[in-house]
Amino acid sequence: MQPFVINRHDRLVFPSNFIPDLDFSVIETEKQLDQVIRRDFETKAPSGTEIGERIANSHYKDRTHLMRDVALNLFWVNRFAMTMYEKVPTRWRDVPRNRGNVFLPVVVPWQDKESKVGAVAQAWTDLPSAGDTETEQKIWDTLFDIFSNRLHHASALVAVQPTVSEALADPSQLTWVLGDFDPDYPAFSFADIVDAQEEVAELEALRRWSMVLHNQYLWDRSAVRLATLSELQPDDVVVVLKPKNSEVERFLDAVKGAPRANIGPRVASVQPEIVTKEPIRPYPAIDIRKQFKVLPKIEALAVVRGEILCSNDDLIRNTAYCWSPMTADEISYKTGIETRMYSKRGLDELSLDAAKAALQRSGRQPEEIGAVIFCSCTNPRAMPSMGTWLSGQLGMHQTHMSADITAACAGLPYGLSEAIRLLQEVQRPVLLVCGEKFSDKIGTVRPSRMIFGDGAAAFVIAPAAEGEDTDIDLMNSYAGGPVSQVNSIIWPNAAFDNNITVFGPEVKALAGRYLAQMINELENTADPLGEKASAWDMVELVVPHQANKTMVIQLAEKAGLSPDLIYFDIERAGNTSSASIPIAIADAVADGVISKPTKIFAPGFGAGSVGGYTIMTIDPSVVVSGTEEVAIVEAVRSDPGETGSDSAATAFS
Repeated sequence: MQPFVINRHDRLVFPSNFIPDLDFSVIETEKQLDQVIRRDFETKAPSGTEIGERIANSHYKDRTHLMRDVALNLFWVNRFAMTMYEKVPTRWRDVPRNRGNVFLPVVVPWQDKESKVGAVAQAWTDLPSAGDTETEQKIWDTLFDIFSNRLHHASALVAVQPTVSEALADPSQLTWVLGDFDPDYPAFSFADIVDAQEEVAELEALRRWSMVLHNQYLWDRSAVRLATLSELQPDDVVVVLKPKNSEVERFLDAVKGAPRANIGPRVASVQPEIVTKEPIRPYPAIDIRKQFKVLPKIEALAVVRGEILCSNDDLIRNTAYCWSPMTADEISYKTGIETRMYSKRGLDELSLDAAKAALQRSGRQPEEIGAVIFCSCTNPRAMPSMGTWLSGQLGMHQTHMSADITAACAGLPYGLSEAIRLLQEVQRPVLLVCGEKFSDKIGTVRPSRMIFGDGAAAFVIAPAAEGEDTDIDLMNSYAGGPVSQVNSIIWPNAAFDNNITVFGPEVKALAGRYLAQMINELENTADPLGEKASAWDMVELVVPHQANKTMVIQLAEKAGLSPDLIYFDIERAGNTSSASIPIAIADAVADGVISKPTKIFAPGFGAGSVGGYTIMTIDPSVVVSGTEEVAIVEAVRSDPGETGSDSAATAFS
């Protein structure tokens, strides 16, 4: 998990974006480490030579542009120290000679240092300010002090440094010797870094970067020299390296030949290409009236949103050391998102509040509910399942079924399909809850951070009374496609420190494929009521999964769907996967877009190459929204019952 924090200025901060912390439980070989280091540190960072070439070619438009490259270079220089080791200044006489977990960095002098440093210094003088001269200078003083006093050639660094005894086997090797070392040399605390605040978003990110980099050199950088190991005197202060944690130590032992227990998820090996085959016949839309005896009615829909808005400016303030340059406006243009909703609360809390609010709106008591279905792709709870946990928290002594469904962004159509099937068995209301919490599962992966948010929604789906019509006309669901699409969104992804990852081109391909298939299917399906030329002609409003507004509009137009028919709330809510359609429905009611019973087409598609849709009638009277939503949620929170941890403590006391 990579949780965000709220600093003392009430701003969102993502510590993992500027404090590198690789998960070594999923890194087993030097080759794997090399791939991660290249991805996170080398791809975006220029070398000193490249910075010089960019200066010569007038690449930099202002000082902030130059600072960013110098900072990225310094992150690259520290790629192994930051991720694997703790730098420990130690008098040479006190350095242990025979320990296997104490390492001595050996380095190669930086060639042409003076000309490269001089070119950077001159460029800083010549370039214009981007607007905040004072802040730029403050950040630059730190970065340039580090850059200009570096003595070693960064490209020659290796991940696995020698132990002290291994290094002493060749006493002609060079290492750092610190000058008059001050053990009280000023350092920035975690709180200092988190609480950094600048008016310009890009400079706030660079300020944090500079503070993190400063902490890599807690000594007078100008007094450092290189010395051969044979020249070291007992009172010389050198820098020894110690593994940051036990996982790094296990990795280093394994690289040196020691056995290592496999305690983390493995990175999947490359599999041979799999050719997928079309089904023997298509799956037609399911006509609810014809297929089922017990017809479903939507009695309530309640949503609980993340209480914290993460703006595009917040993302820029938290620019990670492995991101390409991007502005807040570019994020908006690329995704259609201005803010996404985050929550400090757990997914279980959000989902429980939504469930309680839906029950209250429907007028149903817990003992009336025949089944509980929970749909999510970010559920950290394995045992008990969230469905059973919710049943317990709601005071349901027994249900016919309480279980979870993992169908990601198709969670709503999958969940509704299962709810309607269960109605046939239990003939009593089913509680369907869709909830997601992405904000702590993203790490430094920018596409995920730009898109995903937190939220939960709950429906009460009940049997229609005798002679009463259904609210749901048609539904269908699908899964499958090319393996590249099935694996286009992954969490946990061992190759990315177990954070959630999104491969945009494949996601766009699967979304376009499903959207075209759904519309074509409905155009060739009869209107169940016999009033329109086709089922597609029934649709009054499209409320799609809020994946990426720019992408969905492009795909809709390609499929022949007018953007005027589509409702979006992604601008303020972000992508909440299984919860996105119900939250968008509630927002459409709050915005007055749905002001009377309206037939909507609700398509979902996403991770795992799943898809599905429903055509259903939304009566705004069943939707808890606006100020009423706040009042009901606050009411249910006032009587929360036992929390998961409290009840667990009771059970085992």
